Amino acid sequence: MEMERVNFGRSILVPSVKELGKEGMVKIPARYTHPDQETPAVWAGAHQSVPVIDMQSLLFGDSRDSELERLHSACKEWGFFQVANHGVSNSLFDILKSEIQEFFELPLEEKKKLWQQPDDQEGFGQLFVVSEEQKLDWSDIETMEAYSLELKRLAITILAQMAKALKMETEEMKELFNDGVQAMRMNYYPPCPEPDMAIGFTPHSDADALTIVLQLNQTEGLQIRKDGNWVPVKPLPYTFVANVGDMMEIVSNGVYRSIEHRATVNLTKDRLSIATFYSTNLDAELGPAHSLIGPDNPANFRRVPVEKYFKDFFARKLNGKSHLDFMRIETQEGNTIGV
Repeated sequence: MEMERVNFGRSILVPSVKELGKEGMVKIPARYTHPDQETPAVWAGAHQSVPVIDMQSLLFGDSRDSELERLHSACKEWGFFQVANHGVSNSLFDILKSEIQEFFELPLEEKKKLWQQPDDQEGFGQLFVVSEEQKLDWSDIETMEAYSLELKRLAITILAQMAKALKMETEEMKELFNDGVQAMRMNYYPPCPEPDMAIGFTPHSDADALTIVLQLNQTEGLQIRKDGNWVPVKPLPYTFVANVGDMMEIVSNGVYRSIEHRATVNLTKDRLSIATFYSTNLDAELGPAHSLIGPDNPANFRRVPVEKYFKDFFARKLNGKSHLDFMRIETQEGNTIGV
């Protein structure tokens, strides 16, 4: 079945960071400096790490209930978890890594054939660039449609388990997600001469329901905000990193939390990752699941058409969880609920 392509708006075209880095610079251009960014802090819970969910145990093991509770706790307390024994073959991982590395090593003239168009985000470039004065991230991005069937299967499986843990009606989950929108993004973070002054990806939460990231090499860079500090997510071989998106926080009526995260850069090493974003179908209305709200549990978020939600999200620059905050319902006293 041919997949429908969706255009959520435009992003201003910017230079390739990899090409800038070839010029032997010792200081990055001013537009890429983020002197006010928070540095990683020593976290009091550093002995802990992002929970790992074993999909085989979750689906088929004798300890299914306890693994489901682990997933439920991870979505509430962390908003992030790693996914092991997921059924995607190691050989597919290796092929994908090789092909993505080869793509980013192509000559600039070859990559220009896949450059973003002025009226579309898809292609080689950056996202969320909405003004000529805006600070930029130290990374290059490429979206693609490959390896998607396995990730769609995995995303739907995880979302079904989330719905089960939330005690959400099965049919409601199917209506929202079975024909959902899937997007993919390859990220390349080249070595940076001033890593403390740059940021690979600005702190943000994801607009989708569920994000599944494959860290393609062992260079650390992904960090999540936990208890007010930035905590690194150590890459594990052949393991995915999954996180709750804003949509799932809305659908769960705030029980699950989308977590602010960022990508840092390295002085000597490059970093590769591929992120898959899974969302509800475009014809749906986004809001708290009807089966999770009632007189004793009122809705904390407003309801909007999914397509409008996405277009509003991509029309503004990334800024933490500001778009999710916009979706919160205000009380008569002017305070927001669902915080």
